[in-house]
Amino acid sequence: MTDRSIRVLAAAAALATAHGGASLAAAAQVGRGTPESCTSAAVVSAVARGGLVTFDCGPEPVVILMRRTAKVRNDNPSLVLDGGGKVTLSGGGARRILYQNTCDRAQVWTTDHCQNQATPRLVVRNMAFARGNATGQAVDGGGGGAIFARGGRLTIINTRFQANRCDRVGPDVGGAAVRALSQFRNLPVRVVGSTFTGGRCANGGAISSIGVSWAITRSTFTGNRATGRGANPARSGTPGGGNGGAIYLDGNRFTLSLRDSLIEGNTAPEGGGAIFFVSNDRTGTATLAASTLRGNRSQGFETPGLPGVFFLGARPPALTEGTRLIP
Repeated sequence: MTDRSIRVLAAAAALATAHGGASLAAAAQVGRGTPESCTSAAVVSAVARGGLVTFDCGPEPVVILMRRTAKVRNDNPSLVLDGGGKVTLSGGGARRILYQNTCDRAQVWTTDHCQNQATPRLVVRNMAFARGNATGQAVDGGGGGAIFARGGRLTIINTRFQANRCDRVGPDVGGAAVRALSQFRNLPVRVVGSTFTGGRCANGGAISSIGVSWAITRSTFTGNRATGRGANPARSGTPGGGNGGAIYLDGNRFTLSLRDSLIEGNTAPEGGGAIFFVSNDRTGTATLAASTLRGNRSQGFETPGLPGVFFLGARPPALTEGTRLIP
């Protein structure tokens, strides 16, 4: 057994542990040791097969231009994309990069509870997603220039998101980098050690969701922008949107946990230059721990005493462990 094989098996074991002990399919490898062998077609095929996907594109960092969106099949219990710290998947400014949707029959219909389905468990780690673009994608409200994930579970670890896009206007479309819907049993999307920069979308210049909880740790959001105008619901005579320069969260019962993170220099033409959080039935809660929100411009409105934040929930967000909100 080669050293590389041993490392891949060790990674599979570690990732299975992260999935609560669930087994992963045999590892699939994109590439044969050269940048030229790491193609869009190889990525699309590996994602469709599921399991642990690693990359062998040579010793240097590589950018793979995606000619098609990679789509997760719903009959695969798990997909783990591990870029080894060297791989960027690029949408070339023309297409969404990664798509998962348990309610999309074209990706295999596996249950009549598609909106509350335990699998696929999707993990992206040690890689980057750049210049993804979901503009014009209308399925389930669109959004998610880099990643769209409905159903199952989504986890993001040590991943960079750069200059992703989705529709410029609209009252609910959002998530230039990531759009998440219908996570299993409302368990949170986990984001660890990741960065979101330069995203542009009607709402949520980095991430967006409806009725989904988030647990974000040791992550950075900088230079993202909501681009819509007219808020939500859209004011008369406007196309709508413009909320959540970095983070846009809407729906009923959901939570946000932000820990050891930085949100800086993001902008919303309407509400929440850093965070837009609206729990329609006022059951949602948020905790911001050991984090800094600085220089996030809410050009329309924000909650008094919470610079960069517009918040409607069960109670004001808990600010703990020296969290700072700086205009």
